[in-house]
Amino acid sequence: MTPQELKSIMSSGLLSFPLTDFDANGDFNARAYAERLEWLAPYGASALFAAGGTGEFFSLTADEYPAIIQTAVQTCRGKVPIIAGAGGPTRFAIQCAQEAERAGAHGVLLLPHYLTEAGQEGLIAHVEAVCKSVKFGVIVYNRNVCKLTPESLAILAERCPNLIGFKDGVGDIELMSSIYLRMGDRFSYLGGLPTAEVYAAAYKALGTPVYSSAVFNFIPKTAMDFYEAVRTDDMATQHRLLKQFFMPYLQLRNRVPGYAVSIVKAGATLVGHSAGPVRAPLTDLHADEMAQLKALIDQLGPQ
Repeated sequence: MTPQELKSIMSSGLLSFPLTDFDANGDFNARAYAERLEWLAPYGASALFAAGGTGEFFSLTADEYPAIIQTAVQTCRGKVPIIAGAGGPTRFAIQCAQEAERAGAHGVLLLPHYLTEAGQEGLIAHVEAVCKSVKFGVIVYNRNVCKLTPESLAILAERCPNLIGFKDGVGDIELMSSIYLRMGDRFSYLGGLPTAEVYAAAYKALGTPVYSSAVFNFIPKTAMDFYEAVRTDDMATQHRLLKQFFMPYLQLRNRVPGYAVSIVKAGATLVGHSAGPVRAPLTDLHADEMAQLKALIDQLGPQ
């Protein structure tokens, strides 16, 4: 798949980040992961992001990463494109991106580097180095310590033809508007705030109609129904699902830092598709929280 073909795929539809399956010891469970992808693939997501944020990329080792991407590519070949997560220090991000390209992934989502702050010149050098290390398409994730300005993105767009996508995890409307007005159709744009459904209508108005859904991991039918409501401007359905499920869900998610991932793994367990425990430093939901989440899921009906 060429970078421009990936850009086209990124321009419409719902995307999601499958959980990464761990066994009781916390080791990667390839068989369970393949079964998860086989379950999710037919629901209609435009692409799936293997080893992304919801897939706990931040906890993976260099030895584990290739097997995860290879499993995703082999399982979903001919069914749904696979975009791999990559991130961390520049050399590690390059290593991940190159492994993903060798495994047959269709592109890479460049997650933020970790811990240290950096100026725009350094961020440009980081993204450029990753882009130039591979031939397939790269999507940059604006979040935390990696916040690129419209000017920096313009420089990167000129230097890196395979930088084809921009995912926003900041939620700064002024910044997002500035980026979209500056870059236009040079990029495909993806809403990437946690529980992106809450922001979907606003982002569509900004020129970003595509977003990634974490809840697709356990309520895929509802996730697709909500996306369709956003696509068709069906505000009645959006408001009903926001009130019925998403706002109470946010109250649970916001109780503990890191629950944005933990609650998704909990949801998968409750619907019979457990991905095992989260890895430290994340923590799993408590029994009372599991019961509250189950009540929210049950009212949505069969998936």
